[in-house]
Amino acid sequence: MIIVMQRGSSQPQVQAIVDRVHELGFQAHLSVGEERTIIGVIGDERYLTEGEFTLMPGVEKIVRILSPYKLASRDFHPQDTVVPINGCSIGGNRVIIIAGPCAVENWGQLSETAAAVAESGVHVLRAGAFKPRTSPYSFQGLGEEALEMLALVKEQTGLAIMTEVMSPEQVPLVARYADILQIGTRNMQNYTLLHAVGEAGKPVLLKRGMMSTMEELLMSAEYILSHDNNKVMLCERGIRTFETYTRSTLDLSAVPVLKQLTHLPILVDPSHAAGKSALVPALSLAAIAAGADGLVIEVHPHPEKALSDGPQALKPAVFADLVARARLVAESIGRTL
Repeated sequence: MIIVMQRGSSQPQVQAIVDRVHELGFQAHLSVGEERTIIGVIGDERYLTEGEFTLMPGVEKIVRILSPYKLASRDFHPQDTVVPINGCSIGGNRVIIIAGPCAVENWGQLSETAAAVAESGVHVLRAGAFKPRTSPYSFQGLGEEALEMLALVKEQTGLAIMTEVMSPEQVPLVARYADILQIGTRNMQNYTLLHAVGEAGKPVLLKRGMMSTMEELLMSAEYILSHDNNKVMLCERGIRTFETYTRSTLDLSAVPVLKQLTHLPILVDPSHAAGKSALVPALSLAAIAAGADGLVIEVHPHPEKALSDGPQALKPAVFADLVARARLVAESIGRTL
């Protein structure tokens, strides 16, 4: 349920509604717009009637939200959410690119990639310290050693850091080093982990599960948002279909659909969707044209030697060319990069 306040309603009137919501055992979430304030009522609304608030001063109308997700809903929060990250913002008019290797392999590989990413004008470096792999025999990441390298490269380049967290127990450790906590596709419905990153209060990039619906993605975001952590970004990374030519099928329709359903920033990961570096530039440009707020792209100085996902990683020169072309596409639709 959302309570829409009248234009020009006073702060005491808004506070009276909030106090009444709390008295009834619910949580209140405020969304203050330029013209109106909207108060969201969080909790089991089955036994809550509109009459509890209809006659209170300043109330314009009561609206029931039919979708199972509330905090993630655009009905609940009409304005786009903008997440500040280390001097830049994700979710505004600017398109953000997050780039870097799939995994931290060694200092030379990480520092070389970070320098190339920074030189291209990118503000956020992505690299895995802990790697969930299909095979238990594949490279699993360097763990805390990799996090220490990421902290050093941040100090040297000024790049913000995004890295994946795989379990609730890892959250405090990873949160000490990372500016953005990434929830990978395999953990989208790991609800214990979602609770943990919500409580950490750090910005979170939540990737869509490879067999998950958009509603399931939004419900997973709701877990994080329920901890008063509104710094959540969603990422389309491809879904599993009958097609075998690409690693996954990039669902670009998710971008405009999610833009209608939610206020959260929407990013696209063309690297994991394609699985082939030659396809990444075209998918990246298409994602920007579709309205994505950002891209997550894998970059590696020597993809042929990569310990993880080398075939989908761009070489620095190719990445730099893509950034230049992406800037033109962004400008053509009235955005910046």
